[in-house]
Amino acid sequence: MIADAPPTAPLFALRGICKQFPGVRALDDVSFEIRAGETHMLLGENGAGKSTLMKILCGAYRADAGAFLANGEPVQMTAPADARKLGIAVIFQEFTLVPYLDIAHNIFLGREFASRIPGLIDRDRLYREARRVLDAIGFAIDPREPVHRLGVAQQQMVEIAKALSQEARILVMDEPTAALSERETERLFAMIARLKAQGVAIVYISHRLAEVFALGDRITVLRDGRKVASVMARETTPDGLVRMMVGRAVDTTYGRHFCERPGKVALEVKNLSADTGIADVSLTVRAGEIVGLAGLVGSGRSEVVRAIFGADRVTAGEIRLFGAPLGGTPEDSARRGMALIPENRKQQGLALGRSVGDNIVLAGLPRMFPSGLFFPQRALAAARAMIDRLRVATPSARRTVAFLSGGNQQKVVVGKWLNADARFFIFDEPTRGIDIGAKAEIFKLIDELAASGAAVLMVSSEQTEIVHVCDRAYVMRAGRIVGELARDELSEANIVRLGMHQ
Repeated sequence: MIADAPPTAPLFALRGICKQFPGVRALDDVSFEIRAGETHMLLGENGAGKSTLMKILCGAYRADAGAFLANGEPVQMTAPADARKLGIAVIFQEFTLVPYLDIAHNIFLGREFASRIPGLIDRDRLYREARRVLDAIGFAIDPREPVHRLGVAQQQMVEIAKALSQEARILVMDEPTAALSERETERLFAMIARLKAQGVAIVYISHRLAEVFALGDRITVLRDGRKVASVMARETTPDGLVRMMVGRAVDTTYGRHFCERPGKVALEVKNLSADTGIADVSLTVRAGEIVGLAGLVGSGRSEVVRAIFGADRVTAGEIRLFGAPLGGTPEDSARRGMALIPENRKQQGLALGRSVGDNIVLAGLPRMFPSGLFFPQRALAAARAMIDRLRVATPSARRTVAFLSGGNQQKVVVGKWLNADARFFIFDEPTRGIDIGAKAEIFKLIDELAASGAAVLMVSSEQTEIVHVCDRAYVMRAGRIVGELARDELSEANIVRLGMHQ
């Protein structure tokens, strides 16, 4: 545990950090200070080096060069154990949970309480302490619940509980609100305020500028692996931060031309029910329009789109795509021109061990090679064209997709379906973990798809996105659609009113 630092001294400092990966210089002479009782916001586009810097801070990566100082004294950071001894805990954007262990075992993994009987775990104390930590963050759930049964937002809360259980003096949060509802986000912000008052230092990575100015005391901006600036939050503006991050002016407004005359019905869903808890869901999406699916986290939005795509078993109802009934499997949906860009891109959208090029051509193989004969150069050319079109930051099409940043991985998922000539697109949380520049590109792409005559169904936890991007929206609550909002009715207030009404 780090002793309390003098008021003027950093609790922890990284000096001149460098890190190289094959073909990529991820960090180049980056220095970063962490002070007690302060929230230090770390900003930058996807691929700027934020997550790499934090993985070095927690010992997951070893720096190629640089120094580490705790209260001004040199320390070694070569393994996660070194970080834990110094009171450093990290909540990563991509979860580090063990799916088939329960919540309590995940929270105290590697730190289980020994029973009086040698070699056994004191399970009563384990669940008791897990309940205490969960209560502290207001997460009312049974600590015996297996993690693989939880939704993304619930898994995020388990990650937060796991980090706080370590009584960390430095807590790193990488996009912690990406999958949280408004109420859960407010609870997290209140928790951060309490931790700061206790002298805990917070390092917070976010792409949401509202969060940056609501929480941040100090802001550091990275671009292309180098530190651009470190400023106090009161000394800068949102536009100034955007310019620092991307090196250019970015239009952060939603300049969409809404669909005045939608085309034929692309998707028609009638009285859909599924094993996942959704019931009696009916909706339509027409060519040329973007339709939102809104509601609080846990309302059943992702379950609906998974059932439509055929990823979850449907128990009742009818799904028709371009006038014909769907076969109920992802293969049939893809063959018929439907695309799903899932909420969890790593587990459900990518083959992480394969190259960027392999992932891009995967869904379009039957179209590209109808004879069954595969021509590598043709596939490589198609992949390179899509990389250029979507501005995917990768050294080459042969780069393993697991090594790309989250935003670039998301672009690869979209590219996979564009290459397959999909005509109906489902975007489930398309901007989760995406930086400001990439977010603008994703929305521009969605707008272009609709303008070209494609139909789009979009799930988003960010009500602002639903209001400013969608032509109309359905609102869900407890597994059912409870209302439809036309363009002139679409507002954040109306979404909340329908989503929370009892």
